[in-house]
Amino acid sequence: MINYRHHIFVCMNARPPGHPKGDCASKGGRDTMAAFQEEMEKRGLWEKVGLNGCTCLGPCQLGPTVVVYPEGVWYGKVGPADAREIMEKHIVGGQPVERLFLKTLFDQVLGSGPPA
Repeated sequence: MINYRHHIFVCMNARPPGHPKGDCASKGGRDTMAAFQEEMEKRGLWEKVGLNGCTCLGPCQLGPTVVVYPEGVWYGKVGPADAREIMEKHIVGGQPVERLFLKTLFDQVLGSGPPA
């Protein structure tokens, strides 16, 4: 059995153009995933950290969305440069990147936390 220290899920979900929820693919989800892959390779973390692209994680309006387990840290609006920062600070350094917390972004963009 594989026992990862962290497991990262990157939303790359695509929807038809004009869909009211939007999607992470059109907001750069695939480029974000590629940046995570590059960082994994550069740091030699494939044995210690799981990385998976996935379909919808839910908060599409703040995508691309990334979630890191086992902590259950949810990130929003993650671009390639943010992926590099998450790898450096959170995955390697143990300090989550608070400015990208989904809750923080909901508060800034919507004026309240995530919908119940």
